[in-house]
Amino acid sequence: MNKNNIAVIFGSRSSEHEVSCISASNVISCIDRDAHNVFIIGITKDGRWLSVNNVEEITSGTWVNNTKTAIISPDTSHKGILFIDNDKVTFQAIDAVFPVLHGMHGEDGTIQGLFEMAGIPYVGCGVVSSGVTMDKLFTKIIVDTLNIRQAKYVAVNKSELNDKDAVCNKVEAKLPYPVFIKPSNAGSSRGISKAHNREELINGLIEAAKHDSKILVEETIIGRELECAVLGSKSPIASGVGEVIATTEFYDYDAKYNDTSSREDISPSLPDGVEAKIREYALQIFAAVDGYSLSRVDFFLEKDTDDIVFNEINTIPGFTSISMYPMLWEAKGVSKTQLVEKLIQTALHRFE
Repeated sequence: MNKNNIAVIFGSRSSEHEVSCISASNVISCIDRDAHNVFIIGITKDGRWLSVNNVEEITSGTWVNNTKTAIISPDTSHKGILFIDNDKVTFQAIDAVFPVLHGMHGEDGTIQGLFEMAGIPYVGCGVVSSGVTMDKLFTKIIVDTLNIRQAKYVAVNKSELNDKDAVCNKVEAKLPYPVFIKPSNAGSSRGISKAHNREELINGLIEAAKHDSKILVEETIIGRELECAVLGSKSPIASGVGEVIATTEFYDYDAKYNDTSSREDISPSLPDGVEAKIREYALQIFAAVDGYSLSRVDFFLEKDTDDIVFNEINTIPGFTSISMYPMLWEAKGVSKTQLVEKLIQTALHRFE
């Protein structure tokens, strides 16, 4: 049997670099080596593209000391990787790319544009879909057309922070405290904070501005945090619904990846009809943003009303040992190895 050549790319200059390394280690370990040859490319925090030999180099962190460059050629006659080792250049054709890149420069459509230019099939959403879903403000504008409830919000540009009182007045005119402050383009809850008063709002805006020039200030939804996984291409399917149970005030970066007391329930008890409606909404939102291959769609179930409130969509969700996306599919009988294979197949058939 002829094997497919699959390039896995991880790391990048994103604030989620470390999570990408963990996710990539798990993805690579789940690839069927009887069906695929695997070529690993790591992108350092300062933007160098390096050839990585194995998962052990990723888990130990020693891959950043490698000297052999590995880059995806944008030349459509190549459709592969250029390896540069000192003055020697070699070439490796590839059949598909599996980007395991969370956040900016990986989940925002930029690297997807490179794959499109190169004519190389890839796992995940396309250029436009990745771009609009990475940007929380654009996502809200799209979901507004679906008649699906979202948290009320105020958009703030970094340049407005020159007059902080005016920004606070704008927010306070529309939203009561407490409010959440989020960079419009960031993932894994990077740069997110909760403000109970004007002083905390100003501090939160300053912190969010470190991550993006566009900022969202949202009303607080008190309720349960629920997530649904979507998988497929022409006829995508939705998983069951899982619940995030955080022990902190909100599910921030530390709670997601460092707080062992936070947990995920992949079979929560929900009011009648809620799971079916969330699955329906997840597919509607995935279609509205022209999703492809995979996404995780997050919601709140409001405490007093049992209203379903859309939160956000992640087009390259985490693949760590505690990540909800693979756990939800395992609950449906799809192992991590089977899931990775299904995702690779969405890439291989992308341009058909």
